[in-house]
Amino acid sequence: MSRLKYWQAINSGLSEELRRDPSVVLFGEDVAAPGGPFGASKGLLDEFGPTRVRDTPISEATLTGMAVGAAMTGLRPIVEVMFFDFITLAMDQLVNQAAKMSYMSMGHCSVPLTFRTMCGAHLGSGPQHSQNLEAWVAGVPGLKVVWGGTPSEAKGLLKAAIRDPDPVVVVESAGQWSVRGEVGDDDVVTPLGRAAVRRRGEDVTLVCWGGTVPRADAAAVALADEGVDAEVLDLRTLSPLDKKSILSSVGRTGRLVVVQDATGPCSVGSEVVRLAACEGFGALRAAPRLVSPVFAPVPFPPHLGTAYFPQIDDVVAAVRLVTEEATG
Repeated sequence: MSRLKYWQAINSGLSEELRRDPSVVLFGEDVAAPGGPFGASKGLLDEFGPTRVRDTPISEATLTGMAVGAAMTGLRPIVEVMFFDFITLAMDQLVNQAAKMSYMSMGHCSVPLTFRTMCGAHLGSGPQHSQNLEAWVAGVPGLKVVWGGTPSEAKGLLKAAIRDPDPVVVVESAGQWSVRGEVGDDDVVTPLGRAAVRRRGEDVTLVCWGGTVPRADAAAVALADEGVDAEVLDLRTLSPLDKKSILSSVGRTGRLVVVQDATGPCSVGSEVVRLAACEGFGALRAAPRLVSPVFAPVPFPPHLGTAYFPQIDDVVAAVRLVTEEATG
């Protein structure tokens, strides 16, 4: 085991996959000589050369379209788009081309494209560099969406995405970029489509992913001091959802609290609540709760950002509500 920062785990995953498979290539803005906008591709140009680690013009549409074509002709491209907010500039290539190609070709043409991007509760970055847009892509048939909440999960999900035959959006947490965690030294590959129980509990299910994982973990510890036994379920894959694990956990605890950094309406969290209400209603002992920001753009000042994104106390308060609610 090695203790790596979040970005170092991503760098390790990239280098391992580039070594393992000569068809893997990396495209993006400043991914080559600078080592990536935030350091995730440091050293890759020196080891693999400019034909496999390639800087592109500042055009998300161009580099994503280039990667779609490369994927259709035998390569396994990894695209890095600096912030999730900039996915808006590549939506046609990602949604109308990459996601649709297998369907339109009746399965004859696959697009093994990995689309890396960063977001999360990153304070002081403003409304155009802090949006959590996972629901935008999670609702598109043909796209898979993953988001690791720890360095180990970030690496394992990235490696699985690169090996997958379909386009996968890999979201990385800005707020956890320098957080350290234990990462296995062997071939760590996290299966896509499977949630992970981070903490067993019997009283309430806390569903989280990405940047909310540490806050859910901390809330569970705080709740234990109050005598509440919370189970923490990290989705890891947002599309396709691991419905079986969600319903199994809620079926045992009878209570559900979902915490996310995205706004609530039409979100991944609201879909988890819908799933529990529609397919696990008989097990519910209280109405599910969704802990999310107010329906407004992310504010720029850090102190307002702290008030905007859900904090540990917000999660604890929501759990108190569902555990105190009458069961009828």
